Amino acid sequence: MTRLFVGCGLGLLSLLLGASPGAAQQPTDWPRESPPPPLSARPATFPPYEVRTLSNGLQVVVVMHHEQPAVNLRLMVGSGAASDPTGKKGVAALVGQLLDQGTVNRPATEIAEAIDYVGGILSVGAATDLSFVNVLVMRDSFDFAADLLAEIARTPVFEPAEIERQRQQVLSGIQVSLDDPAYLAGVVFGRLVYGLHPYGMPHNGTPASVRSITRDDLRAFHEVHYVPNNTLLAIVGDIEAEPAFAAAERVFGDWVPRELPVSPNAALPAPTRRVVVVDKPGSAQTAIRVGHLGLARDSSDYLPFDVALKILGGEGGNRIGSVLRTERSLTYAASAEVVSRRFGGDFMAMADTRSDATAEALRLMVDEVARMQRERVSRRELENAQAYLAGSFPLTIEAPNAIAAQVLESLLYGLDLADLPTYPGRINAVTVDEIQRVTRTYLQPRQLSVVLVGEASAFVDDLVGVGFDDVEVLSIDEIGSFLTRDDQAVSVDSFPSLLPLIP
Repeated sequence: MTRLFVGCGLGLLSLLLGASPGAAQQPTDWPRESPPPPLSARPATFPPYEVRTLSNGLQVVVVMHHEQPAVNLRLMVGSGAASDPTGKKGVAALVGQLLDQGTVNRPATEIAEAIDYVGGILSVGAATDLSFVNVLVMRDSFDFAADLLAEIARTPVFEPAEIERQRQQVLSGIQVSLDDPAYLAGVVFGRLVYGLHPYGMPHNGTPASVRSITRDDLRAFHEVHYVPNNTLLAIVGDIEAEPAFAAAERVFGDWVPRELPVSPNAALPAPTRRVVVVDKPGSAQTAIRVGHLGLARDSSDYLPFDVALKILGGEGGNRIGSVLRTERSLTYAASAEVVSRRFGGDFMAMADTRSDATAEALRLMVDEVARMQRERVSRRELENAQAYLAGSFPLTIEAPNAIAAQVLESLLYGLDLADLPTYPGRINAVTVDEIQRVTRTYLQPRQLSVVLVGEASAFVDDLVGVGFDDVEVLSIDEIGSFLTRDDQAVSVDSFPSLLPLIP
């Protein structure tokens, strides 16, 4: 790793005061683009549901959705990549991939043939905070689906040959991803923002950690985390409550609960400000990621902050896209999003631009973040974002699998299911004052972490002109050690000259 100290730049001062450096590219004469028209208001009625907890702690939600002759069963385990054992990153993901690759009663081929025979869809996997098994079938195959779901979740066999096959697939996927600027930018950004917290590591692991995983590691993770008192079950579709609960009791009632381990590393690191360039020689474009820590999913401010990020860089309005694409012709697309999980989250603005425009695009993105914090949004901007979010809500409750995912994630993050039907109304109740309050609270330009993936020689010397004078340059070969190295992230206090420039 190379660290460059290239002096104290004055570009950030003009950036944050609203002035553009003289060398900035002038706006084009292209016609100005506008956000797409908001979706027309549609009535949205959340289907009726019931919630019960089995004696072993398994929480079951039945949603009676009779629009289609289908039933979705989705089992969600409250442990994912964030619960990986120390030094074994990738265990949860590998366990998730192996769930449908053989049980104690039937091999993978038989499982695949059985689900194909009934015309169903089976999917398994793991994310950051959760693992899942999902089965979608026609209503006549409900009992079969319940049996299969329980068998896959409770009795995977982790056959050695299948472990090796899946391991090689993961390693091949990681190797391919190392040529993808978006992937590189994402994993380095996670490490900058979350430090050595589990959220800061790629959930599939690193090549070294994946190679170290044993069959015993997989069995141990499954034994500890795949227990009823750490699991949620949603049954959604053309079914009534009583037969659905009866099926849940039949296939899961004898599942023995266990004491759950304490979640590791639940505390997030202190905010930082770092700039990392991943050198990718020959790249014609630079992937830009800008952001910092955000808020947990159960925060009362999540909803207005999500609306704010839609104004900054989402559907229904996109300040960053308007500046970078319409006015400056620097990118095809730019966006911003909030990602919130159980213990915390982050916000990230992103864009891809040509190599020689990297510094200018970065300057403009940071400027929009700072402007979002210091200036009130317009009523029209808010209404466009609200119209998009509220208007798209009916689309999220049309299919049983989408409803199941929403319901279970609400329960996983400690949210009230009763809030789901009221989502459009709560979105439309957000005010300009709320937007200003949450942006001033949760958008912190002086705590931004920046990741740039591209040909470093084409832009790294220009970064001082936009206010970034302490830059770390990594080769692609150094990323693995960078992700796992126990280094001390750079504190915002290391940049005292920058702090007075930002309100």
